[in-house]
Amino acid sequence: MLNVAIVGAGPAGFYTAEALMRRVGIAVDMIDALPTPYGLIRAGVAPDHQSIKAVDRRYHAVLAGGVRFVGDVCVGEAVTLEELMGLYDAVVLATGAPHDRKLGIAGEDLPGVLGSGAFVSWYNGHPEFADLAVPLAHPGVAVIGNGNVAIDCARILAKTPAELAHSDIAAHARTALAGSVVREVHIVGRRGPYQASFTPKETGELGHLERAQPRVDPADLPDASGDAALEPGLRKVVASLRAFAAAPPAGKPVSIAFDFFSRPGGIERAGEALRLTVERTRLEGDRAVGTGVMRTIECGLIVAAIGYYSAPLGDVPFDAERGRFRNEGGRVADRLYVTGWARRGPSGTIGTNRPDGIEVAERIVAEAVPGGRAGAAGLDTLLHDRGVRPVTFAGWQAIDAAERAAATHPSPREKFARRDALRRAAHG
Repeated sequence: MLNVAIVGAGPAGFYTAEALMRRVGIAVDMIDALPTPYGLIRAGVAPDHQSIKAVDRRYHAVLAGGVRFVGDVCVGEAVTLEELMGLYDAVVLATGAPHDRKLGIAGEDLPGVLGSGAFVSWYNGHPEFADLAVPLAHPGVAVIGNGNVAIDCARILAKTPAELAHSDIAAHARTALAGSVVREVHIVGRRGPYQASFTPKETGELGHLERAQPRVDPADLPDASGDAALEPGLRKVVASLRAFAAAPPAGKPVSIAFDFFSRPGGIERAGEALRLTVERTRLEGDRAVGTGVMRTIECGLIVAAIGYYSAPLGDVPFDAERGRFRNEGGRVADRLYVTGWARRGPSGTIGTNRPDGIEVAERIVAEAVPGGRAGAAGLDTLLHDRGVRPVTFAGWQAIDAAERAAATHPSPREKFARRDALRRAAHG
């Protein structure tokens, strides 16, 4: 029997486990620091995008098919990576990229300045972010970044409680957003529409919000003659932006302003609020260069949605500049592998992790040799001796059932956003 441990129970880990479970003679344990599986599907995908979250049915089948879930166990604390290497024939790091990249400007550590990972985790009910201070008592918000995460943050801030009713947004966030006085959300990007990383669906959604109207300065749009040469998805995005620019005022109380060609320069406290200084830019090729023209955005909340990076783990070789573990084709060292964002850096969609997981699984099958290591039994003994009670698949099913039972229609579930509540539900 080949014993494999996967550290991280998010999409990358599940696709790797799925590929491994198709082989005979392989036992797989998925170990996660949270009591709940599915990683970004639960804590990262926008709560109003339930169709995307439906991929968790595929992951459920992996656990139901015999892959073991070992939740609420932090590798590096409850058990070390070295100990896992002694217990398993191969170990896969599928830890994702959970940390927010810094802006690198003055004032970014002021209260009210958050990374998008923290903000998204707050409204998605991640237990480590349930008590995050999210100031919503000022009409202005700046979201820095020109990708889908920036649009997600802006959309959640702009939606009405009725629009969020079908979502699984955390109760504390739902309550806070219902009392929000936010009326102007700025999506700040240093380059222009042709360089944006939005996708058509996320961009188009902004045109159908009940109380919010997206705004684009027509002067920021390139000459339309260049649209035909764009990649089809970007062409649709730019078409939506042109429609936003041409739309007359609709009298809606909330605006979502696309502030293109705006480079953040610094943040300072302005009484009870924050003042974001931005510099107007222009393009030299695809590179944004400053023009020296400055302006300020008054806001109560600033969300930096400019990317993520993985966290180092023990002595595993780590590329700090790219925010990922050093590897060659998913192999870090003898019997140690990495997959997903921890391997490639934070790029691609959820589905991008599937071929990555398959490739790593094939390498393990080709290279790893059963060594008579203790595997699951050894891990269970070690955790028991240390007083650590993991959450099993059955425990997760109990959490899932309890959250669904606690939901108010039409929401699919009422998430338990605190670790003690999750443990109570898991262990009865």
